[in-house]
Amino acid sequence: MNSIKTKFRRLTYKTRHDFLPIENIFLIACIAVCIFCTIQSIIAMSKNWELTERLTAEYKNLELATIATEAAELENEYYKTAEYQELLARHQLDKKLPGESMVVLPENSGAAMNKHQTPPRSE
Repeated sequence: MNSIKTKFRRLTYKTRHDFLPIENIFLIACIAVCIFCTIQSIIAMSKNWELTERLTAEYKNLELATIATEAAELENEYYKTAEYQELLARHQLDKKLPGESMVVLPENSGAAMNKHQTPPRSE
């Protein structure tokens, strides 16, 4: 029994004085803090990257919406012009100006549609 106590005391002493002196404990704590800070920095950079990507996508969507709005406003302005109203009347109501004559052409035949197509090459 006495030898077990002695061996345990020797092991405890050796562990405290050889393996875990205050310098080693401080070194292990510093390494743990550095690892923790590195991991947290990587997590923060990853989150910032994702947020930047999302913000960039939202700016692109905003710019596309602005362009679509401007195009719609220009289209509305065009619909108000006399030129568009004249073209619309000519197309829908078959109107014409005095002195003009309308020519109605027949539908294209299959030969006319395929006239400019190149024949397949035989190798």
